[in-house]
Amino acid sequence: MSHDYTAIQWNRFKWRYDVIVLAGIALFIAMFVFISMVSRSPGQSFTVVQVLIRAFGAAAFLLLNVILAIGPLARLNARFKPLLYNRRHMGVLCFLLALTHAGLSLLWYQGFSALNPVVALFVSNARYTSISGFPFESIGLVALVMLAVLAVSSHDFWQATLGPSVWKRIHMSIYAAYGLLVLHIMLGVVQGEKDGLYPASVIGAFCLIAGLHIFSAFTGRVTDRKVNASLDGWINIGAPERIPENRAKTIRTAKGERIAVFRYDGKVSAVTNVCAHQNGPLGEGRVIDGCITCPWHGWQYRPEDGRSPPPFDEKISTYRVQIDGGMVYVHPDALPPGTPSAPALIKEKANAREK
Repeated sequence: MSHDYTAIQWNRFKWRYDVIVLAGIALFIAMFVFISMVSRSPGQSFTVVQVLIRAFGAAAFLLLNVILAIGPLARLNARFKPLLYNRRHMGVLCFLLALTHAGLSLLWYQGFSALNPVVALFVSNARYTSISGFPFESIGLVALVMLAVLAVSSHDFWQATLGPSVWKRIHMSIYAAYGLLVLHIMLGVVQGEKDGLYPASVIGAFCLIAGLHIFSAFTGRVTDRKVNASLDGWINIGAPERIPENRAKTIRTAKGERIAVFRYDGKVSAVTNVCAHQNGPLGEGRVIDGCITCPWHGWQYRPEDGRSPPPFDEKISTYRVQIDGGMVYVHPDALPPGTPSAPALIKEKANAREK
């Protein structure tokens, strides 16, 4: 969390996570090179450098698809949520793969030009009105710059400096970079690839990512009910048993605000659904060691006051909660971040303690 900015503290999970990702990428590149070299037809002539250019580009695009799939998959199935923890590592690795792809391309195709390789890339082909001859390399370079900005700003220092909202808007540009990369690949395929496997793979990946996001958004709208105030302005959430133990039921008020209502240790508390770190969905997390834990990066908040445990000082908004007639009610007006709000006691639990 943001109490102090220190070097990354590695643990066993992070090491295992990164080793698996790196090993998978290395295996993919090795297989790509091997298959490309042994399957080329007698009439084809390309060097190992050209194959590596394609291999690193394909690896970067594959990893970007995995990154974009993690979010909706985690919403559809909790088993994917651990992947959210180090997703930023994948993003940095994706940029490094794309940078290697771009560097090899500039060296091989523009390295012997009298001009600067980057300048040569833009002036060597200016047929922007032709699909079959469009300078797709320039589109890829723009996408690379966008990935560089995202990789550099992924550190918590920039999130704290820019603020969660601005930081989030900047990092949403990953979808624009993805669209540019799809266009970059497709235009390149049109110009120099006769095999239909490449365009089919790219189109299939794009449709899969789009489908996952649409389906998860639709599912979220079904489960995230928009409710109107009742009982003197309070919102009826339902019986406490309808809220999973140590987890939350998320609602959306008439004003569009999302509230996460948690049940834990015989009590019910409500906080904003937005994490102070990167606007992560707190309602998709759970209560661990008495603290609401964000599923994205593990930031924690006490449910009774919305404050992070010491020495951290992050705060989120809380909401008033009461139980009346066996039903949980939440007031839709948010309290200032870090304001204590007494949890509502579940009577069955209270009676059991008295006995």
